[in-house]
Amino acid sequence: MDWQGQKLAEQLMQILLLIAAVVAFVVGYTTASFRTMMLIYAGGVGVTTLITIPNWPFFNRHPLKWLDPSEAEKHPKPEVVVSSKKKSSKK
Repeated sequence: MDWQGQKLAEQLMQILLLIAAVVAFVVGYTTASFRTMMLIYAGGVGVTTLITIPNWPFFNRHPLKWLDPSEAEKHPKPEVVVSSKKKSSKK
């Protein structure tokens, strides 16, 4: 799953769970049944799980290009610069 696919999966999850919660609340309220509300919401969570957790092809529309190991060795690795200056605290 690429970065855009992760963003899409997160957005889908939030939207689908919100829709499931609203539908479950409205149906549960109109039927005066807490059990029905919870079953509808649990079904929404199940559908959301089946849509967002597997690595579906539409989550891989923007694959990352990785360097070959031989190419990576040609490029210098970034060096970490450590500053030796310490801030003195005045009392």
